[in-house]
Order: sequence, then structure tokens, then C-alpha cells
Amino acid sequence: MIKLLHFADAHIDLARQGRRDAESGLPLRVLDFLKSLDTIVDAAISEKVDLVIFAGDAYRDRSPAPTYQREWGKRMMRLSVAGIQTLMVVGNHDVSPAAGRAHTLQEFETLQVPNIHVISKPDLLGPDRLNGLPVQVIGIPWLNRSGLAAAFEDEATDSEDINEQMEASLTRVIEDLMDSLEPNLPAILTSHVSVQGASYGNERSVMLGRDVVLAGSLVRDERLDYVALGHIHKAQNLNEGGHHPVIYPGSIERVDFGEVDDRKTYVIAEVERNKTIFKQYDLPGRKFIDRAVELTNGDKVQEQLLAALPNARELKDAILRLVAVYPRDWEALIDEPAIRRAAEEAFEFHFIRRPRVQVRLRLAGGKSIASLKPVELLDLYWKSIPPADETVEALDVLAGEIIHAVDMGSVSGEEELLL
Repeated sequence: MIKLLHFADAHIDLARQGRRDAESGLPLRVLDFLKSLDTIVDAAISEKVDLVIFAGDAYRDRSPAPTYQREWGKRMMRLSVAGIQTLMVVGNHDVSPAAGRAHTLQEFETLQVPNIHVISKPDLLGPDRLNGLPVQVIGIPWLNRSGLAAAFEDEATDSEDINEQMEASLTRVIEDLMDSLEPNLPAILTSHVSVQGASYGNERSVMLGRDVVLAGSLVRDERLDYVALGHIHKAQNLNEGGHHPVIYPGSIERVDFGEVDDRKTYVIAEVERNKTIFKQYDLPGRKFIDRAVELTNGDKVQEQLLAALPNARELKDAILRLVAVYPRDWEALIDEPAIRRAAEEAFEFHFIRRPRVQVRLRLAGGKSIASLKPVELLDLYWKSIPPADETVEALDVLAGEIIHAVDMGSVSGEEELLL
């Protein structure tokens, strides 16, 4: 039996804007990500795990600033010094699309940092490469789409055919590696990849045309005892009640309001052949609050907006978004500085205005405005900017009287001028 810790999608420099910490000079939001990373490293050391698996995407993109590389390196070196075997899978944000370019985890591979193994190509690591740990790990990095597509360009005729060939090729690689597994040792598969049946954050289904997608049956193969995935930011187990867990732990910190309700976790598992016990642990994470209000009373615009804000205790140090929907005519009634003062305890406050814009109506049958009667024109106007029903009725009566008076020639000079 071995004890492992699994996490993924750190993206430690994803939120680089905003206020900075006076002591370190780092953006405060970057410190949120590093706090979660510290929680993970501390847990690995205090729980005396045998193996840490990071399933890809250390940074925001393929060209991290040296400062962020330093901060990532500090945490990984703590694992190295503690003697914990650490696997780092190269993710899509870690690798350049151009063949031959270095990936963001390259220095650990180049310098052969003790106890750290970088998965930059499909590989099978056994006890002889993991300091004698009684486990075998199949590692599959993010596959460079352009390179794989080029290999099939003479055979495939369109992007759908290329996708199918790429998926078939990846499946063969994994199946060949699984055929090489020692049947009496626990087996782990780790990859930065999309798996069919998974869902992205904000409940979006995996879009099969975007990524190379593994079949769910492949990762649920009974020769495996744990599957450590990365790439999808929503924490989920794709094999609930099955022989072994197939886990996306999610990103280590919320990256946008699409993840406002998502759990952010890491996993500690005890793995042995044909038996795995695991637990997901929640990460601290910055609190996100998403509120929306549709204004319905033009006399109490400001009161409705202020009432939509969380109380001061809930608001403190949170990232808040307030979306206001209202008729465009009420724009001047919104006192935004006052709203921002009321939300000043928030770490960040995003106030989104969404005035309703009425759609311009089109005339049917090629009619022109000049061909319509005044009553018909008035009816079109009500449809484009609908007032309350009782108002329409009263205005229609008044309009009818005025139109009738004009037609009968009984409007005075002053009234005619106003008309």
C-alpha cells in the first residue's frame, strides 16, 4: 500500500492584476494561489505521503515570469528535500505548441532534481524509478495537437478525422502501457486530458471537438487502482461507486465567477491492488459572491441596489460581483460611488450595469411609416417600450380623443402647435 496526494491546475500566476503585498511585492491574488499551494505541500509533508502527483498546469501560460517560477520552485523543493517522490505532468498551459520548445517544468527535468519526475512524454514508472515504492504509474502529458495532427495530415481529410485519429493513437499508447503493467502491483494512471462524461466548471459539458478526449471506459479499466487527472477545473469523480476513483480535484483556487460554487480540493488516497481509499480535502480559497438584481421600482433604484449587497461580515475580503438589470431610462438614477462605498469591505467589487435596450420593431409586409395611421404608430411605440397596462389604457383614451379632435378640426392654435 502507498499513500499519495493528488492535485492539479495550480495556475499560480493567473490573477496578476490588482493590489500587491507590501512585503513580497506579489499581487495579493497570486498569494491566494500560493496559500493553497502551501496548504497542499504542508499536507503532503505532515501526512507523510509516499507520492505526490501534480496533474499539470503550473502557470497561467507557457512563459511564466522568473518570480513565479521561483515561487513554484520553492514549494517543489520542499517536497524534494522531504524525500517525497513527486510526479509533475506537463499540461497544456505548460507546453509550447511549437515542436522542440522547452516546457515550463523543464528545469526540474534538465537539472534532475532529486525525487522529482517530470512527465513530458508518455511513460511508465515502476519501483526502480520511484525509490522502491511498490507502485507503477502511467504518465500521459498534454499532447501537442499540432504535432499529432501533422502525423496524420496525409491520411485525414478534415479536423474531425484528425481528432478521431489522435484519440485512437492516444488510446493505443495507453492500452500498450497498461498491457505492460505488473498485475500484482497497484497501478495509477495520471494525465492532463479531457475524459468523456466530465463537465467543466459552471456545468458546461466537455466539448468533444475542442480537445482530444479519452473514452470513459479507458480510465475505468480494472487494471487501474487510481486515476489522477488534471485539466478540468471542476472537482469530480468520474467513477462513483466503481472499482477505483477517477478524480479531477479541480483547480487550487477559483479563477472566475464561473467557478463561484465549485469545490477546490486536493486528494489523499491509500492505494493498494484492487483497493483504494481516498478523501478530498477542501482548499481555503478566496470567497466569491455573485449577486444579480432586476430593478422594478424607479422611485427606489438606489435602495434596491444596496439591498442586494451582502452584509458587512459576509462581504469582508470577498470578491463580489453585482449585476444590475434595469430600463435604460433609469441610468441616471444609479449612484455608483455610493454603492462602491457600501461595498468597500470587499477585496474586489465588480459592478456590472445591464440596461435593457428595446429592440427596434420592423414593419411587416414592406409597409412604410408614412402608410400607417396615427393609432397604428402609437401601438408600435407601446410594443417597443411597454409601460404598465393601466398607463397604456389611459394614454390610448387620451390619444384617441386628440386624434379625433385633429381629424374634426376642433384643436385650437395653441394645441395644434403642441401637437
